[in-house]
Amino acid sequence: MSAPGRPRGQPPIAQREGRPASAGPTGLDADRRALLRAGLLGASGLAAAPVVAQDSGGKKVLRYAFEQAEVGFDPVQLNDLYSRIITAHIFEGLYGYDHLARPFKIKPVTAVALPEVSDNHRHFVIRVRPGIFFQDDPAFKGKPRELVAEDYVYSLKRFADPRWKAPAYASVQELRIVGLHALREAALKNKTPFDYDTPIEGLRALDRYTLAFRLERPAPRSLVQVLATPDLWGAVAREVIEAAGDKAVERPVGTGPFRLAAWTRSARVVLERNPTYRDERYEAEPNADDAEGQALLARFKGQRLPLVDRVEISIIDEQQPRWLAFLNNQHDLLERLPSEFINQAAPNGRLAPNLATRGIQLARTLNPDVTFTFFNMEDPVVGGYTPDKVALRRAIGLAIDIDQEIRLFWRGQAIPAQSPLVPHTSGYDPRYASENGQHDLARARALLDTFGYIDRDGDGWREQPDGAPLVLQWSTTPDQRARSRDELRRKDMAKLGLRVEFRTAKFQENLKNARAGKLPIWSLATSAASPDGQPALDRGTVNAIGGQNMARFRDPRFDRMFDQMRQIPDGPEREKLFFEAKRLLTAYMPYKFHVHRIITDFAQPWLHGYRRPLFWQTWWQYVDIDVQALRKAVG
Repeated sequence: MSAPGRPRGQPPIAQREGRPASAGPTGLDADRRALLRAGLLGASGLAAAPVVAQDSGGKKVLRYAFEQAEVGFDPVQLNDLYSRIITAHIFEGLYGYDHLARPFKIKPVTAVALPEVSDNHRHFVIRVRPGIFFQDDPAFKGKPRELVAEDYVYSLKRFADPRWKAPAYASVQELRIVGLHALREAALKNKTPFDYDTPIEGLRALDRYTLAFRLERPAPRSLVQVLATPDLWGAVAREVIEAAGDKAVERPVGTGPFRLAAWTRSARVVLERNPTYRDERYEAEPNADDAEGQALLARFKGQRLPLVDRVEISIIDEQQPRWLAFLNNQHDLLERLPSEFINQAAPNGRLAPNLATRGIQLARTLNPDVTFTFFNMEDPVVGGYTPDKVALRRAIGLAIDIDQEIRLFWRGQAIPAQSPLVPHTSGYDPRYASENGQHDLARARALLDTFGYIDRDGDGWREQPDGAPLVLQWSTTPDQRARSRDELRRKDMAKLGLRVEFRTAKFQENLKNARAGKLPIWSLATSAASPDGQPALDRGTVNAIGGQNMARFRDPRFDRMFDQMRQIPDGPEREKLFFEAKRLLTAYMPYKFHVHRIITDFAQPWLHGYRRPLFWQTWWQYVDIDVQALRKAVG
């Protein structure tokens, strides 16, 4: 498996020297606890014997680890990456992305063909393929349950149901499906259950297999791209959701290639081949000059999907145990090599000789993602739109040493971010530069001095303009990796004379509180789910407050630009709007954007067909395990 070629229009992947990795970034006791939770350490403290595929009756088992725990498996309640990776393989959308096409190609999945479009991209008609069935569930009372158009009507309506508090509702609302928002407002106003049975003009099943959308405004891209994201917009069955009630996160029932077989929350997730999955074959359309893609197509073309029988996911939030599990052949894939091991595993972007001798495969990708810090615009210390509050946020951003962060924390596996727009998407310009990518301590100090953030009592720390104490309440997570990042933040702020107090909580708790507007500052990351860059700007829209807009930023000018951008086709006019939106976010600094990460994945020699997807999460069905090679390697 060779590393993918550099996409056109993207800068070369940055090569920077990092410090040598330490012997162990975590304590031995922490490593043992993490391995025990994942079932990778025996009670005696010795490494458990590798769980090989043939121990399951010769079945092919894909084994790897997530570095963050899942939340659950009900699409409407999700917004975290790891839950969505799982739901992408259980549920199916009408459309999906070609596994091998780069940069992307959208193709029908449960639809017969791409939509019939009319009325300037306001009216869409889509036909669902007959003969697709949900996996078995008691709610179906022993009868096969076919996927029909009404299932997509119900599934999309669920995002508007106030009961579920769907984090991704803003994305549905932005489509402006005629009548959907009014249905939601009626439930909120009358304090009554959402009425799924009331027909609306914008989302109808014309017959058993025909679905019609009518939108308030043109959507030349967004509707099809939304429908190509099965991890959120895949079809659920109403009978199952109503039977499961508040436990829908525990009972995912879809039409996809896998079904949930076992789940130990925050520790282990097991999925198995869906026995009711239809006869789907490996087909793809890689570019003619894509040697890797053409080789994969030649190897797998026509084979029935999924190629593996079972997927076992461990949750290992500490980096060293995850790395050791791969080295000990207990995992087939190391998805996202921890950056602290990059110098010993892939120095200068090349596979280390000892790993190459074992036949381990390496792939590096400039990921369509961005890491960022948000400032709660409603917080009394760091929020607000007055010049002094803007100056404080901009000073904090300028004091963060991104080059040092890339060198020490990311070990060279990142490039500076200039805006929320990410590589491989529209609106991203590798030539664009902004204050987001600058480190200027002198300018940061001058900003604070000018607007009254000075040290009045001589203790070395600045106070607020009114003399009140100034302490940055920065949320974080309780893992070693976060602690090393936080230490860099603390030093950066100390150089500016700003005191920081870190508030530690699990990721999911922070995520919940961030959406509720309870965190002043938090740093995290996001990945693109489509090739359109506009969803990245959703973090600045008023409709996304409570969801993607964790900064709770409000600006009518930004909302108008966002609305206009959605309706016009790709081209110079739209690119100008991207530019203006990026400038506005930089000016007010509700977010400090840090880096775009370079992802290094390792695969064992017996894992074949792996290729990191860019915008989509579905790939398990396209990889294969060579059981004989695995047996030979592990004895």
